[in-house]
Amino acid sequence: MPNARTATSTWSPQPDDDPATACPISPVVDLVFSRWTTPILWVLQAHGTQRFVELERRIGVTPKVLTQRLRQLERDGLVQRRIYAEVPPRVEYEITELGSSLHSVFAALGEWSDAHLADVEASRAAYTGPLPR
Repeated sequence: MPNARTATSTWSPQPDDDPATACPISPVVDLVFSRWTTPILWVLQAHGTQRFVELERRIGVTPKVLTQRLRQLERDGLVQRRIYAEVPPRVEYEITELGSSLHSVFAALGEWSDAHLADVEASRAAYTGPLPR
C-alpha cells in the first residue's frame, strides 16, 4: 500500500504512523543538529575554507571533539578535507555543495527563531511545573 507521504511532494504525519519509524526528518535532525555540527557548517558557510585552528578558535570547541565532528561531516559528505603536501602539512576544510544545500534550512530556522524564540523564553519563564531531569 503506498505511503501517503510518497503521493505528494510535501510531508505530513499520518494518524496511524508509528512515530518511532515514520518521521522522515529524524535522520536529518540527528545528522545536522547534533552538538557542534551546526556551528561548524555555519562557520564554513559564512567564512569559507578554514584551517583546523581557525575553526577551533571561531567555534570554541576542544580539538578532540572538533576532529570527531569534522570526520563525521566528511564521512556524510557535508564537509571536504584537503591536505596539502607542505612542511608543515596544511589541512583545510570547506563546506561541500551538499552541505551548502542546507542553507535554506538554516535560514528558515533563523526566521522561526526571530519570530518565536521570545515566545518560547516567555513560556519557559511562566512555566510552574516540574523541570525535566
